[in-house]
Amino acid sequence: MIAAGVTELTPVVGTRVACTTLGMPRASWYRRSRGPRHGPPKPRPAPPRALSDPERTAVLAELHADRFADAAPAAVYATLLDEGTYLASERTMYRILAASAEVRERRDQLRHPIYAKPELLATGPRELMSWDITKLRGPVRGTHYHLYVILDVFSRYVPGWMVAGHESAVLAERLIAETADKEGIIPGQLTIHADRGTSMRSKDVALLLADLGIERSHSRPHVSNDNPYSESQFRTLKYRPTFPDRFGSLEDARAFCADFFTW
Repeated sequence: MIAAGVTELTPVVGTRVACTTLGMPRASWYRRSRGPRHGPPKPRPAPPRALSDPERTAVLAELHADRFADAAPAAVYATLLDEGTYLASERTMYRILAASAEVRERRDQLRHPIYAKPELLATGPRELMSWDITKLRGPVRGTHYHLYVILDVFSRYVPGWMVAGHESAVLAERLIAETADKEGIIPGQLTIHADRGTSMRSKDVALLLADLGIERSHSRPHVSNDNPYSESQFRTLKYRPTFPDRFGSLEDARAFCADFFTW
């Protein structure tokens, strides 16, 4: 074997020449001759020029001095050299400070508090409803119909919906009023959630909900997934195999939605 040959030649010509002659890397030969290493590695010996504990304490005390309270280790190191004093290198000062957990970001950065995401929970029907408006493409480019849907979050039942030719807070107000009357909603029973669209935040809808004793809730600003139940149902509607690319008329859109909500 090559390793055996290297072992025989090493006392004669040396390890380097023996390994080069037989084409064996010296690292491989050293590893084989040393044998397997068991247990944890040996602790690293302390450098002979390492600071002693009293010397580290003296450096830390100098860094804590009043005149160096707001100074970086580089400034402390330069100031002490100007005074003819050398305690430790700049890098050693950083290591001593890091060992004492005194090295951090010096800039006064904003730290946002950790808070839990607000959630609305429904434990039964007619406790929490979600409503939204989506567009359905009309017969020609640039024309749309607007589908208003009110969804019970607990049961996913749709107590009220409407297809109109335009989006209007007055239409939304009428749909909510008719749905609340049909479902027998009493004051203080229902919370209705919506995104921050113009119709959802309109004064007419807000006054209606206040008159009916319905608590309103809106999505957080700049958050796109705070009204997931209505958005999920719109996806189910528009991903049906029979969903047309365009509706020929308002009556076609209403007929298709009536079939969908019955299904």
